Amino acid sequence: MFQDITLEELRELKQKKKLTVIDVRSPSEYEDSTLPGSLNIPLFNDEERAEVGTLYKQTSVQAAKDKGLEIVSAKLPAFIREFGAIEGDKAVFCWRGGMRSRTTATVLSLMDIHAYRLVGGYKAYRKWVLEELENFTFKPKSLVIHGNTGTGKTNLLHRLKSKGYPVLDLEGMAGHRGSIFGHIGLKANNQKTFDSLLLEELKRLEDAPYVLYEAESKRIGKVVMPGFLAEQKENGTQLWIEMPLEARVDIILEDYQPEQYKEQYIAAFRRIKSRIHVPIAAEIDRCLQADRFREAVRLMLEHYYDPKYDYTSQQYDGEEKVVFKVNNLDEAEAAVISFLSSQPEGVSSIVTG
Repeated sequence: MFQDITLEELRELKQKKKLTVIDVRSPSEYEDSTLPGSLNIPLFNDEERAEVGTLYKQTSVQAAKDKGLEIVSAKLPAFIREFGAIEGDKAVFCWRGGMRSRTTATVLSLMDIHAYRLVGGYKAYRKWVLEELENFTFKPKSLVIHGNTGTGKTNLLHRLKSKGYPVLDLEGMAGHRGSIFGHIGLKANNQKTFDSLLLEELKRLEDAPYVLYEAESKRIGKVVMPGFLAEQKENGTQLWIEMPLEARVDIILEDYQPEQYKEQYIAAFRRIKSRIHVPIAAEIDRCLQADRFREAVRLMLEHYYDPKYDYTSQQYDGEEKVVFKVNNLDEAEAAVISFLSSQPEGVSSIVTG
């Protein structure tokens, strides 16, 4: 027979790398939000789930159960094979730890495939995430990366993370670059997914002496970061990257690849066009239409993004501030690593990679 486990027990097993977590909800439920790192092996697809749900509401519970049994019976061999191909122990969950996960765990048990069932399902997990974020105490010192648009702040964080430095990639968790063009070429996450990813990272880094992250607005695309993190950003050490305009244009062209998403960039630009001096805005529009992307980017930096950044930077006057004047991303990386190495032992010795 299968064994029920709590969320705390599931997390302990996962930390020991002895458990594969499997979401047996429908593909659309899984796509909307799930436990980070889980696989999706749905008991019902979206259409089947809708059909069973309609019978439950409009006919009877028994009619819904009968239809569910009919659907599951036809797919059982393939369903079981898919689970059997996964090595080691498994834990399954559905929305509330009800019929779908219980049916799955029971069937697997009958076929000698061991599976735990998560008590309370995804609903219990989501409740835990919200409570944890509501009461979270952020202990590490905040090192906040600033810089004009195009200074490669996210790329810099990726480089530092690959070398073992403690980094929170807020844009990566949001699936958004944080600008009017930030969604293009990416899959933006909703608040539930962002919260889950953020909490996992905060737990991973809670014993680090410091954490590096970008000076994001409280809202990043579709999501809003928790208040305690926004407060930490304001009170942390501010690391400012200063880089020449043309180097920033190069980084933007490489990151955003406007030639691949031309129409989307034009549409996004027209949402901010009225905020730019009319002759300049018209020239940017012409450049985008004519594939003169370098000129368009340069003009947007000079006449829209840089003035906005200058205003924002004034809000940090008097804060603990370190400025790195560099010519490119390589120099920015070297400068930040040199700064970290010069700090007290508790900061400089964190690197693990």
